[in-house]
Amino acid sequence: MIYVIGDLHLSFSTNKPMDIFGENWDNYDEKIKQNWIKKVNNEDTVILPGDFSWAMYLEESIEDFSYLNNLPGKKILLKGNHDYWWDTVTKMNKFLKKNNFENIYFLQNNSFLIEDKIISRN
Repeated sequence: MIYVIGDLHLSFSTNKPMDIFGENWDNYDEKIKQNWIKKVNNEDTVILPGDFSWAMYLEESIEDFSYLNNLPGKKILLKGNHDYWWDTVTKMNKFLKKNNFENIYFLQNNSFLIEDKIISRN
């Protein structure tokens, strides 16, 4: 299966809690995790079309990437308007390798073949 979820705005290392938007956002990261685990298995792909982390710099996003990496499935990330940490894909791929994030990929000037579908960004 292919799933899509955007705007996670994780903030494990930054002080930008989402609960300022109301009580529905209390423990939202745990709610996402529990629902994700119920639906997604390791053979599935999850596309995240931007804004998965509030981090300003790539190094600040390590805990957010770790959270994502520990969830089932292959994750494909696209750049969102709040992804200030997004740098060259070469630097980001080195960051993934350095931190042993093995099931996260970036969609930037490339494409993926998933379940006979081509995933690309125009």
